[in-house]
Amino acid sequence: MLNIKNLADGLKNELIATRRHLHAHPERSFKEYETTKFIQEKLTNWGFSDFQFLDKTGLVLTLKSAKNADKAVVALRADIDALPILEANQVDYCSQNEGIMHACGHDAHTTCLLGAARILQQTAHEWEGTIKLIFQAGEEENPGGASILVKNGVLENPQPAAIFALHVDTELEAGTIGVCSGLAMASADEIYIEIKGKGGHGARPHECVDTVLVTAQIVQNLQQIVSRRANPLMPTVLTIGKIYSEGGATNIIPERVFLNGTLRTFDEQWRLKAHELIQQIVENTAAASGASALVEIDKGSPTVYNNPDLCAESSLWAADYLGKENILTIPPRMGAEDFGFYSQQIPAFFLRLGTKIPNGTGLHTPTFNINEEALPIGAGLLAHLAVEKMKKLATR
Repeated sequence: MLNIKNLADGLKNELIATRRHLHAHPERSFKEYETTKFIQEKLTNWGFSDFQFLDKTGLVLTLKSAKNADKAVVALRADIDALPILEANQVDYCSQNEGIMHACGHDAHTTCLLGAARILQQTAHEWEGTIKLIFQAGEEENPGGASILVKNGVLENPQPAAIFALHVDTELEAGTIGVCSGLAMASADEIYIEIKGKGGHGARPHECVDTVLVTAQIVQNLQQIVSRRANPLMPTVLTIGKIYSEGGATNIIPERVFLNGTLRTFDEQWRLKAHELIQQIVENTAAASGASALVEIDKGSPTVYNNPDLCAESSLWAADYLGKENILTIPPRMGAEDFGFYSQQIPAFFLRLGTKIPNGTGLHTPTFNINEEALPIGAGLLAHLAVEKMKKLATR
């Protein structure tokens, strides 16, 4: 552990430079071509060569110990994509790709995993087993890059016994991590609704089917799913975040109105039932006013489930590395992460890495930024968790 810490501290300046390069050159989901090239070139310069390409962007690096590489297998994962946000930070590493920004910390995640790869390479004579390092594309957009990699065999040949990942947290101080055992993050589905009716002049509503009024009724009726159909003990969020029509004016009743929203919950069976209820409520509400409706639900990431046993042992290993006082218990969140696709297949541990800065703003904002002192902490901790898990697996 001391060796890992020293190596992580020694990488600090390189990690900061790496993160700033990635931050300045963000790319949208499934279009991370230059990002993938940068990652591969950096790993190649360090002497790595065992790469897999299971999607059009992103890569998987397999790292084996100097001996007994078949003794245990674990995986580490980072997401590499950015968001469609115009950056407002005044820093010399501000995004050079207008309208695209690393506003969710994936530049930091990628940097930490690169650092972990370097540390594990330099300590390969001290541990036994195989580590898959997954640099994954497309976390921010459905169907989620994780779903594609799982489908394409990232958890096979060999199958990891556990998978670890981290996410920056702007509410936690650098040097601390947040841990949530069991259900940690919600599933997330995208809802797309189209209301159709007879448009016309706003002064002659009796000759029309008022699609705007129908839309208002639908927005209200959908909330019955949360308030009256969901188990009060099961967190559920249904939000309509966007409503618009084609063309229009103050005196026009539009022929079509569109609604976009999201459904979040922690129970997979209830999730599917809620899909049915959304369909029924939208179609029946529209029909009651003489309109018609089309409903499309784009199923996204499942819940992120932190395996309780893995979470417990990982928390102890993290306490050894950071100090017990720096391991914080945090509540589940209604945000989503496609890491859930991995956690539904094998034991998983998803931690929150403290990156708070004074007067900082939250994730997905134009002024999002992080405390870069957290980078060597994240890199070293990922390496430490992988080594400790392999040690435990080897003793079974």
